[in-house]
Amino acid sequence: MPPSVELSTLDEERFGIRSAKAKKVTGENLPEILDFCRQHRVKFLIARCLANDFTAIHAMEQSGFLLMDTLVYMGRNISKIPLPTDQPSALIRKMASGEEPAVVKIARESFKGYFGHYHADPRLNPQTSTEAYISWAERSCYDPEVANCVLVAEVEKQLVGFLTVRLITPQQGELVLGGVLPDAQGHGVYKSYIIKGMEWCKEQGADEVITSTQIINIAVQKVWARLGFEIREAYYTFHKWF
Repeated sequence: MPPSVELSTLDEERFGIRSAKAKKVTGENLPEILDFCRQHRVKFLIARCLANDFTAIHAMEQSGFLLMDTLVYMGRNISKIPLPTDQPSALIRKMASGEEPAVVKIARESFKGYFGHYHADPRLNPQTSTEAYISWAERSCYDPEVANCVLVAEVEKQLVGFLTVRLITPQQGELVLGGVLPDAQGHGVYKSYIIKGMEWCKEQGADEVITSTQIINIAVQKVWARLGFEIREAYYTFHKWF
């Protein structure tokens, strides 16, 4: 099996079709990825490549891939650059046992109307596409391979937001998935748990934190930039149907 492609059990269960994911497509490994998909009777492939790898981009276009979104990755040094101070409007803390359903509920509310690469594909059910992100939040609460820490934001004893965090390596952390209830937005809750997420990563010994979003999600990129994050790289997300 080429290391750059694997079957996606979650997507197959979610959409009812044989699915696979290719994390970093290049012009060199694309033939292997396509062979893998044909050998395993894959019907639906999610594939990403660097946004400046035009050899891969053109080869994928010629092979029938369609562009679905662009991911921007931003990063920040947390060992040498002091972390921002904060006066949070909410209590930011680790999720307690039994609060998992509340996190799922927040995800369901905060991802209403969200438009990701699944939604961009007219062959996929929009409601099922939204459930993919809610499922991601739920798995983060229970599976340490998905997230090492789930932070929650509490206002007047009610949870209004969450952020999932993981360590990619001992030196690098990632702020993965977050949401804030619509009624609680605009009060700095998102900013506060981003800062808390960086603090958690630093406590684990990490030197750097990264995070990513769609290029069209300008609002969160503005928050990250104000907190010292800088653009590192960008990826295109393509879909191919066999």
